[in-house]
Amino acid sequence: MARFSVPNNVFVGCNSLSEAKSCIKSYGSKTLIVTGKHVVKSPMFRELTETLLDIETEYIVFDGITGEPTDVMISQGVELFTKNNCQFVIGIGGGSPLDSAKAIAAMAVNEGSISDYVGKEIAGDIPKIVAIPTTSGTGSEATKFTVITDTKKDIKMLLKDEKLVPDTAIVNPNFSLDMPKSVTAATGLDALTHAVEAYTSVKAMELTDPYAISAVKRIVKYLPMAYQNGYDKKARTEMAIAAFEAGICINNSSVTLVHGMSRPIGALFHVPHGISNAMLLSECIGFALDGAYERFATLGRAVGAAAENDDDKTAAEKFLAKLKEVCDLCEVPTLAEYGVDMDRFKVLIDKMSEDAVASGSPGNTRKEVTVEDCKRLYMNMC
Repeated sequence: MARFSVPNNVFVGCNSLSEAKSCIKSYGSKTLIVTGKHVVKSPMFRELTETLLDIETEYIVFDGITGEPTDVMISQGVELFTKNNCQFVIGIGGGSPLDSAKAIAAMAVNEGSISDYVGKEIAGDIPKIVAIPTTSGTGSEATKFTVITDTKKDIKMLLKDEKLVPDTAIVNPNFSLDMPKSVTAATGLDALTHAVEAYTSVKAMELTDPYAISAVKRIVKYLPMAYQNGYDKKARTEMAIAAFEAGICINNSSVTLVHGMSRPIGALFHVPHGISNAMLLSECIGFALDGAYERFATLGRAVGAAAENDDDKTAAEKFLAKLKEVCDLCEVPTLAEYGVDMDRFKVLIDKMSEDAVASGSPGNTRKEVTVEDCKRLYMNMC
């Protein structure tokens, strides 16, 4: 059985930040907070800085994470971390600041560019990482992955190493209450994709399967509620838990075709990761369905889309229909509606298809995925 890894410390609930004080204090007396400019102005950021002052921990703020993180942003963060003699890193925000915090921690003790470490082990004793998600979707607070854009090659680099699993994850559903509808949809559908792909991956394992089923059930029920009313505390709580569960799943069972094809769209057209996942969800899962009817059928029955006496093929198809329904309820746009230049998209299909397969993620699908398959699926989006 594959290794099963989770953060060393997990604090969940409305008082989770306060409860994590002693844990944070043990990491050092000075930290670099990695975030974006919007979060810096928020009550949650004020709560974080007040907590740090209360435990006599100095902090430096790096709020240069704009959009999805790039190698340039990481270099800037590392410079700030080193120049100010910081001892550990806190990432607060969506997946981008959390991924950036991991990358900065890794590069704080390693030479060269972050692109040098794709497919390689992260060396050295990296600084402790505290991850505080403010969106319910990426699951970065639970994973050994960080996705950073290589600005020279126009590709999204997937780096993975057990050292990148945050030492502490602080999951406070209150921090997601004022999330805009568009971000609620993007991150929630990202989490849904994580759970579905991990459950149907060739790397699925007995320890992650219960988390995956639980996450899918929560998201199918509560994401539409959170999308319609962002201040629904029950829905936000369920989504925060589901995102963490789904993060545990991909950390140990990985992702499949959707993520493989999503990354090139994000890198070349700057579509938010969760939205590009959602755009691909029906096409990719529809393609993968006949390779894992039994697994997709289990999900269909778990969410109540299929009856217990439905055969696996029928139950799997009903689950696919439920996924489409959730995407429709969250008003997922097409590529054209999002504003992607479709002529340029078609020109780049060959490159995107090759990059998708090269990423390795499609290889986790329970049927063979070729470059030609990816080309057809991309064309179906046009």
